[in-house]
Amino acid sequence: MNIEKIVQLIEGKIVTENNRNNIQITHAFTSDLMSDVLTINHARDDIILLTGLANVQTIRTVEIAGLNLVILVRGKKANPDMIEIANENDISIIETDYSAFRTSAILYNAGIKSLF
Repeated sequence: MNIEKIVQLIEGKIVTENNRNNIQITHAFTSDLMSDVLTINHARDDIILLTGLANVQTIRTVEIAGLNLVILVRGKKANPDMIEIANENDISIIETDYSAFRTSAILYNAGIKSLF
């Protein structure tokens, strides 16, 4: 599933310059614990992280984990520093007002698989 379809399904908004619409997302991972994100032992473009943790450390963790896509749930907003670092590292950020549970359910029902 492409980013445009994901944004539509979760009534989200892309807040970074790079929307990565050419990538097909196949898996998702939901966590507010960045230490759990670091357990992902393979960098892949087809994984998206869902989190309510909206700070620079989230983007740095995603960068270290080799991921490129983040959905901020529960109405969390990316601050300017997050957006700047994400743009510099070709990471896309999507914001949605939906909860992590609802967002995960919508994506799962649309065919996105759980990473674990």
